[in-house]
Amino acid sequence: MPQTFDQPSTIIKPRLLIGEGDEEVFFFGALLAHLNIDDIQVDKFGGKDRLPLYLKELPQRPGFERLVALGVTRDADDDCATAFAKICGALNESGFGFPSAPGQIQSGLMHVGVFVMPDNQRLGMLEDLCLDSFAADPALSCVDEFFRCVDKVTARKPRILAKARVQTWLASHPETDNRLGLAAQKRYWPWNSPAFQPLIDFLRAL
Repeated sequence: MPQTFDQPSTIIKPRLLIGEGDEEVFFFGALLAHLNIDDIQVDKFGGKDRLPLYLKELPQRPGFERLVALGVTRDADDDCATAFAKICGALNESGFGFPSAPGQIQSGLMHVGVFVMPDNQRLGMLEDLCLDSFAADPALSCVDEFFRCVDKVTARKPRILAKARVQTWLASHPETDNRLGLAAQKRYWPWNSPAFQPLIDFLRAL
């Protein structure tokens, strides 16, 4: 049975990190555990379009008064600048501060930080960040050869190549699971990779 995640509605920690969905919750939870950071609560806002509603309702949640920092993450998708502007717009509409650039944290009564996947600059998503972390793995050339072969034989291509590459790479492991977040719990991602350092710095500074 697929694992699910139900975040308690009560805010119980002084710092809150939010991502788009369950996979981000699992991923960030595993990374924070690796870093021995235990004062950040992880939650999901349920997709990009739901962020404004989530932020609007956040002050009504029990324990909100204990918050000293809020970190908002989402995928850049087609454009990092556009994604950042949408996050800042949602924060502003709900009365929160916001930083001047992605990857930064705005100081105040409540610190507010924004991190746009994969690296606050490129288009892409969390999967691209994970791909960066194991770019030197020789197995990745086999993964790419698989897609070239499928394209040649069937002219079929995945709609989102980054997701497909990550899922295929995960399928090469002894315990296969194509879910990015659960792969983080299984310690498949090399947290010591330089690719993760900007995100780690952001979490430690939040």
